[in-house]
Formats: sequence, structure tokens, C-alpha cells
Amino acid sequence: MNIGSAITKALTNTQIITAIVETLGTIILGFYLRKRQKLSADAVKTLTTITMTVALPLLAFTAFLTPLSHQTLIQSLDVLVWGLLIYIILIILMPLLYFRYASGTKSVLGILTSFGSTTFFGMPIVGAVYGAKGVMYASVFNIGYRIFLYSYAYIKMSGEQFRGEHIKKMLLNPIVLATFIGLFLWLIQNSIPQVSIDHSQVAFYRIDITVPWLFTWLKLLAGLASPLAWLAIGANLGQMSLTKALKNKTSWYYSFNKVILVPIIMAGLLIATTTFHLLPVDSTALATMVIMMATPVATVAVNYAMAFNRESLLAANASLISTIAATIALPFWIIIIELLKELPIFK
Repeated sequence: MNIGSAITKALTNTQIITAIVETLGTIILGFYLRKRQKLSADAVKTLTTITMTVALPLLAFTAFLTPLSHQTLIQSLDVLVWGLLIYIILIILMPLLYFRYASGTKSVLGILTSFGSTTFFGMPIVGAVYGAKGVMYASVFNIGYRIFLYSYAYIKMSGEQFRGEHIKKMLLNPIVLATFIGLFLWLIQNSIPQVSIDHSQVAFYRIDITVPWLFTWLKLLAGLASPLAWLAIGANLGQMSLTKALKNKTSWYYSFNKVILVPIIMAGLLIATTTFHLLPVDSTALATMVIMMATPVATVAVNYAMAFNRESLLAANASLISTIAATIALPFWIIIIELLKELPIFK
């Protein structure tokens, strides 16, 4: 692999440059609007609500409106397994990074490092750079994330037992519902009544083909996910106290582990197992999972810390610094991924 030519290729790729400018530019715009009081705190909450209950669920659902192929099915199963395995690995390894801290702090930092904002921060970026296929992989990958976030992370942070109400809360999450419905319909599309459209046989619910005007509208709403999420991220940064967070060395150490070390672990595992044909992934799956791991701390994990008074100030500082770090690191990770995609194993 010629690294120089690969870097040139990445830096001259219009799609990549566009995605980076759109992401960083919109986050900066959100920060500016909040600082200038053009966006109120209530407006930021509204942006987040629309993103989480409308745009992201539709982004996940419409990504599954695509033909079912054997190769994509096998790859999706591998991504699903990776989505479970990586959190088991992180749950075991991440607390070891904080062995010098008190037991309670070590436990909290381990959880905050294991769980990133894969949905709110990661999926819009994946969609912007890697399209519907990337979103589909991200949705499948997130199944494991949701399982461990609403079970293990909750139990560790709250000290309570896992109950049925937690399963109900997880399953009724709009994004989870959209993912499972979309995945189910994608899997059974060749086994249910077909309709003939332009000499092609497709499932009657493949509205991307059977009812294109409805699909176009849903895609329009799904397309709101990225700009609204990025505006909200920037606005949230604009309403947080940066001075104290910058002085917190633990937040910087945490952010390095979350935004740099965790995606390196993910990339290393994927390269190694693909090389030896154990849960191999294609270049889009590699890119998707590395980007999902290079996200700042999960908002739900921070909410756990605050709700149960588990290092709540540290969690807030870690959220702010890791979001800034992830935003700055994003262009570099996209370029690194483009370099990794040039490896022979992904050809």
C-alpha cells in the first residue's frame, strides 16, 4: 500500500471532504447560535427530541429498504456478533485503565469508556459518509450496545437489580423499534407476497420501489437526523462550562481512552480477525464500527451517573471534553479509515 497516494486519495475525496465540512461546520454553527442566545435551552431539547424520536428511527428504518443478498446478510450477522463481543471486551478491559483510581471511580470510568454516543453522534456521521449501507450496519451493531447499556451499565451505576421494566423501556425506544422492524422486514422480503414493478419482483412493503413518493418523504425526514444532531451537539457544548472541565486531568485522560484508544482496539481486532477469516468484515463495516467506537461518552451513561450520584461532576466534564475531542478527531479517523480500506484484506 502506498501511504502517500492513499492519503492524497482520502484528502481529495469530495464525499469525505463534504461530510467533514458538514459535520464540523454544523456543530460550530450550533455552538455559535447557543452562545449568542439564538437557540434557547428549550430549543436544544426540542432538536434532540425530534432527532431521537423521528429522524434517527426513520434513518434506521429506511436503511433496511434494500434488496436482501447473501453477502450482505452474512456481513450483517458478523456485525451483529461484533456488536456483542466488543462490549464484553470493553467491559472487561476498560476498568483496567483506571487501576490507580478508587474502586467507585474506576467502575464509573470503565462504563463511561465502554459506552459511546453511537446513536446520536455516530449514526448521523456514518450516514453522511457511508450512506444507507453504513446506517444499516450501524443499526445492527447497535443492538449489542442497547442490550448492555440498558442492562449491565444500569445495574453497575444504580446498584439495583435488572427488572422487566428496563427491558420494556429498551424495546419501546423508537430507534430500537425501527431497527428491529426494519431488520425483520429486510430478512423476510423474499418470502412474502411479491409485486411486479418495472419487470422486478419485490415485497409489497418495499416502498422505495412500490410507493416512491412516500419513501422520498420518509428519506427527507430521515435526512434531518444529521443536521439536527450536529446542531444539538454544538449547542450543548455552548451551554456547558468549559473552564472547569479543561482543568480536569482525568477528563482528558478519559477522552484519550474513549476517542483514541477504543477505536484503535476496534480497528485492530477487525483487521486481525479479517486477516484470519474469523468474523471477517468488508471496508464499509470496518469504517462503520470504528466511527461508532470513536464517539464521545453516551448521554444515557452520563444520565445514569447523575441520577445515581456516581461521580456526576466527573461524568459531566468527561462528556464535554470527549465531545470536543471526538469532533476534532473525526477528520483524522475518517482519513485513517480510508488508509485501512487500502489494505489487501479489504479489497
